[in-house]
Amino acid sequence: MTARNERNNERFALNDSQITTKAVLGATVVDAGVAFRVWAPKRERVDVWLEDLHEAVILQKDERGYFTGIVSQAEAGMCYRYRLDGETLCPDPCSRYQPEGPHGPSLIVDPRRFVWNDDDWPGVQMHGQVIYELHIGTFTPDGTFDAAIGELDTLKALGITLIELMPVAEFPGRWNWGYDGVALYAPAHVYGDVEALKRFVDAAHRLGLGVILDVVYNHVGPDGNYLTVYSDDYFTDRYHNDWGAAINFDGPGSREVRAFFIQNACYWIGECRLDGLRIDATQDIHDAGPVHVLAELSRRARQAAGARSIVLIGENEPQEVRLLGPVDQGGCGLDALWNDDFHHTVRVALTGRREAYYTDYRGSAQEIVSAVKRGFLYQGQRYDWQGKPRGSVVTAEPARAFVCYIQNHDQVANQLYGERIHALASPARYRVFAALMLLAPETPMLFMGQEFGASTPFLFFADHRPELAKPVRQGRRAFLAQFASHGSPEAQDQVADPVVDGTFHRSTLNPAERRAHHRIYDFHRDLLRIRRTDPVIAAQRRDRVDGAVLSSDALVLRFFGEGGDDRLLLLNWGPDLAYSPAPEPLLAPVTGRDWRPVWSSDHPRYGGPGMMNPYSEQGWRLPGGCATFLTASPHDV
Repeated sequence: MTARNERNNERFALNDSQITTKAVLGATVVDAGVAFRVWAPKRERVDVWLEDLHEAVILQKDERGYFTGIVSQAEAGMCYRYRLDGETLCPDPCSRYQPEGPHGPSLIVDPRRFVWNDDDWPGVQMHGQVIYELHIGTFTPDGTFDAAIGELDTLKALGITLIELMPVAEFPGRWNWGYDGVALYAPAHVYGDVEALKRFVDAAHRLGLGVILDVVYNHVGPDGNYLTVYSDDYFTDRYHNDWGAAINFDGPGSREVRAFFIQNACYWIGECRLDGLRIDATQDIHDAGPVHVLAELSRRARQAAGARSIVLIGENEPQEVRLLGPVDQGGCGLDALWNDDFHHTVRVALTGRREAYYTDYRGSAQEIVSAVKRGFLYQGQRYDWQGKPRGSVVTAEPARAFVCYIQNHDQVANQLYGERIHALASPARYRVFAALMLLAPETPMLFMGQEFGASTPFLFFADHRPELAKPVRQGRRAFLAQFASHGSPEAQDQVADPVVDGTFHRSTLNPAERRAHHRIYDFHRDLLRIRRTDPVIAAQRRDRVDGAVLSSDALVLRFFGEGGDDRLLLLNWGPDLAYSPAPEPLLAPVTGRDWRPVWSSDHPRYGGPGMMNPYSEQGWRLPGGCATFLTASPHDV
């Protein structure tokens, strides 16, 4: 481009005060053209390079390091990059779409062009939700947002209410779990563009389904991260992080870094109309400032939602209940936390294996009762695996604030062969604990394919260039070696290579199995119908449930309804149990009522041996490997 043309284009580089979208990072279509705004304090000059026109436009720098300008000849559909100090061409850190991947040019997107059909959608709240975690790339054979739309009717019919997308931010390579995202505002081009994501959200809303997105604000991926070419303040070495440099939320320059990530949350909620976020590894979002960045994010994200209600769910390994507290009382304003304690004790009960981070769980009936009644199991006691106390005291936090699961993406992939939990236990025992999860007052979460007993594994996959592929392989093997049984040379040789295409393709669901495995599908659907329609179960009252141990492998949960309208859930994952006499008050019938079984995991519909009534005049007999749900019915029923 000639110097004359560059001088002519200077008239498009207006001051911040002349740009009405000055608070918005990225490329924003306005009446006068496209307003660009990027934070690049380490640069003396930033130009917008328009790929389609082969022209550069100078942006103006302010005292905080923002470069801004309106470019009249730019329009939606054009590709651009930022030219830094007259030399390096880089994508926009706030690009809405990277059609060629994270290293390519950014695309100008006009969000006003998308026609929404969900203007009356009220949003979601935690109460009553059934979450379904899925990975877009392996959820369908095509692995796109548009292909996933075709499965929404089925999820609705199953009883799912809230879809949780694993991270979709642009990443390098052909496949990735999403936790290596680098262009945090751009949906991965292998799944579809930002309008494809919006079509998915819009279609879900029309069916009455909410959609939340897993976001990663504790690190960025190792390949395709251009943040440091704009500023050295994005990252800090003051904190340890297991996945790379920690984000700088409280040091020099952190004001603008916080703005970048908080605007990202607001972008997903406001512009893409997502119903909330699942925030990855919050324990590695370090902030020693007066207002934690998560608290600020919570407040701003809810503002971005407007009249819609949203939910914010945290993953927090230390189990810090303060994250659930209101912002004005020093909390972070999250609505729920993942509950690994529930998963870990159930997994030990199902498999009998206590390796690595399962070491501190016995899988006992008492642990399982406590998990239902108390939320977390570790609330400040010593945790031997880490050699220190873990957790914080749970008090009045509602059951809905604890997301419980018996498998998720991590826990499936953290097995040598990526086996799902139903492949590691007998069908009968699996049905017992799935019934517990789906009828307990906490918020249940299914992992994609769980509802039909998918035979496909879910393995760790990440397509990286050769120089990164080797350490990724080594890292995966080292991680699995924490399990004693996975640490032998023979086992290490079986660890799937994350970068080969077979690992990714083997993890793709086969939708035909939904019909082929109809018994386990019917099992989950029937339980979710009970959860939705039974008023005592649907109340999700942790304070109205009590439990007792009947044997080392059996327990009873009693749900107290109004006026004696109680429920019993009997779980026996051991051998047949003759419990007579029965000196357990929770088994006592309500005056004027009898216990009537209304559902059993032993029903032949689910592949069981046949449903029987565990209660008779002679006492209680709990079949081995069986869950039974009973109601307190009047004598004349």
